Amino acid sequence: MANQRLIYGFHAVNARLWQNPKSITELYIQEGRNDARTRDVLEKAATEKVRVHFAAADRLNTISKGARHQGVVGFIDASKNHVHLEDVLENLSEPALLLVLDGITDPHNLGACLRTADAMGVHAVIAPKDKSAGLNATVSKVACGAAETVPYITVTNLARTLRELKEYGIWVVGTDMEGSSDLYHCDLPESVAWVMGNEGEGMRRLTREHCDLLVSVPMFGTVESMNVSVTAGMVLSETRRRRVLAAEQ
Repeated sequence: MANQRLIYGFHAVNARLWQNPKSITELYIQEGRNDARTRDVLEKAATEKVRVHFAAADRLNTISKGARHQGVVGFIDASKNHVHLEDVLENLSEPALLLVLDGITDPHNLGACLRTADAMGVHAVIAPKDKSAGLNATVSKVACGAAETVPYITVTNLARTLRELKEYGIWVVGTDMEGSSDLYHCDLPESVAWVMGNEGEGMRRLTREHCDLLVSVPMFGTVESMNVSVTAGMVLSETRRRRVLAAEQ
């Protein structure tokens, strides 16, 4: 199956079972396991009529290519997980909060960003199809289920997508050490799409040119930069903090 993708570990498998069970083509469970987490997976799989196979640990190690699978491995039809940006934007019940990842190629970074996005209530994560990590088993494992809950939307032309976001009244705000304002003093609009660039080269020139505002994250120690998922966590948390305070006033 061309769109088949591997997932493994209890977080990723459980999230898929609860969020989109019809996308699971089959599950492999380590034979002889009878712990509570395994029983929960088997019960939910039976309820959703997901096909389950029992296999030896060596077999699971081969399927997962040596990854720490925790005794549960699955295959999904990734084509059943596709989400359109318009569907997300037209069904929001609050101002948009989006995360745009321009050139994040490390699956561990992508997984961590998705996990952060889920924690901060991000409505969707957007990335270009080219020069991006893409969803895979490593991303799902690091994301601890967030890869199954946060819409991950890949686009062929990121610059065009940023223009479309503006048509919806969403400000495109990039993170840049040379930004005209810093995170704690910038004026943020109600609807915002935060843009993160590649850790080595930052945002691409065209992406940068489409930003309405460039914001720096103040550094008070000796390090010169931070991991992209840490930066994403800081800007998303600050945005969410402001929304909470505004709602309480």
